[in-house]
Amino acid sequence: MSTYTVSQAAAQTGWSPRMLRYLESTGLVVPARSAAGYRRYEPQELALLRGLAELRQGFDVELDDIAFVVRLRRDARLRAAVEHWLAGTAVPAEGASEADWIEWEQRKHERLLAA
Repeated sequence: MSTYTVSQAAAQTGWSPRMLRYLESTGLVVPARSAAGYRRYEPQELALLRGLAELRQGFDVELDDIAFVVRLRRDARLRAAVEHWLAGTAVPAEGASEADWIEWEQRKHERLLAA
């Protein structure tokens, strides 16, 4: 199976080598390492990188948003804490008015200050 260096993976996917290193540090796309310690991207990582770019563009989300979702999936305690917090909030429905969102934000900040 062919593998790609960080520079080759960058050229194939449109991400910069520096960004690929960042993505690895966040745990979003982690390539295998060669015996000498070099990153070796396989076709599945290249597909993940392309999909990540499409996800960001298609849904206008940032990498830190996606990284947080990954943390939620991996960390049961964090997931439980967020679920507990969400259970105490009534997030306005899609299409809610600006006033509903302002009220929700105000309640959220009051809870944070009380904690």
